[in-house]
Amino acid sequence: MFQDISVNDLISFKNKKELTVIDVRSPSEYKDATIPGSLNIPFFNDMERAEIGTIYKQVSPQAAKERGLELISAKLPSFVKEFAHIQGKKAVFCWRGGMRSRTSATVLSLMGIKVFRLSGGYRSYRNWIVETLQKLQIKPKSYILNGYTGSGKTKILRDLQKENYPIIDLERMANHRGSIFGQIGLEPNNQKKFDAYLVEAILPLQEAPFILFEGESKRLGKIMIPEFVLEKKEKGTQLFIDIPIEERARNILEEYQPWNYEQQCFEAFSHIKRRIHTPVANQIEYHLKSGDYYSSVELLLEYYYDPLYEHTTKQYVENQKVFIKAKNVQEAMDHIRTQLSVKQI
Repeated sequence: MFQDISVNDLISFKNKKELTVIDVRSPSEYKDATIPGSLNIPFFNDMERAEIGTIYKQVSPQAAKERGLELISAKLPSFVKEFAHIQGKKAVFCWRGGMRSRTSATVLSLMGIKVFRLSGGYRSYRNWIVETLQKLQIKPKSYILNGYTGSGKTKILRDLQKENYPIIDLERMANHRGSIFGQIGLEPNNQKKFDAYLVEAILPLQEAPFILFEGESKRLGKIMIPEFVLEKKEKGTQLFIDIPIEERARNILEEYQPWNYEQQCFEAFSHIKRRIHTPVANQIEYHLKSGDYYSSVELLLEYYYDPLYEHTTKQYVENQKVFIKAKNVQEAMDHIRTQLSVKQI
């Protein structure tokens, strides 16, 4: 038979990379929120789940169970095969640790495939996330990456993370770049997804010598950044990157590729157009319509984003600020590596 596993044990296994977590809920449930890193092998698809739910409400729970048995019986061979291809320890979960995960674990056990079942299902995991966030604090000292828009802050963070620097990538967790244009080409995450990514990123870094993350505002796409993260940001050493505007414009074009998202760019610009001096706003709109994205980006930087950044730099006392002037992103990253190394001596 299968064995139940607690959320804490599941997280421990996950952190040691000793366990594959499998969400047997429907694809839409999985898309809405899941345990980070989990696979989706649905017990029922969305249409089947909706059908069973209707039968449960309109006929009876027993009729819903019987229909569910009919549906899953035809799919059992392929369902079992998907699990059989996954090596190592496995754990399954559904919404509350009920019928779907229990049946999955029982059938797999009968076929000689040992799996754990998460006690309480995804709901118990979500409760653990909420409770952890309520008492969580970031222990290591913080370095906050700031800079003019297009300075390559996100690229720097992700490149340093590949080198095993202790990084919290808030934009990746939100799947949003943080500006009015920030969701172009992306599908922003909801708060539940963000919360889970954040908790699971912070906990393994609590004994790190420092943590580096970007200076985001309170709202990032669809999500709100928790207060304890914002407080850590305000108290941290502020690293301000300054690279030439031409280089920043090229960085933005490379990342956003506006020619692939023309309509989204126009829609985003319409939200800020009234905040820009009318003749300049008209110029930006003209360049967007004519496909001269470089000129439109340069004007947006000069007349909209750069003034906002200069306001941000004034919020911090001088002994909090470190200015990094560089020709390009690579040079800025070299300076940051040096800065972090010096501070650790």
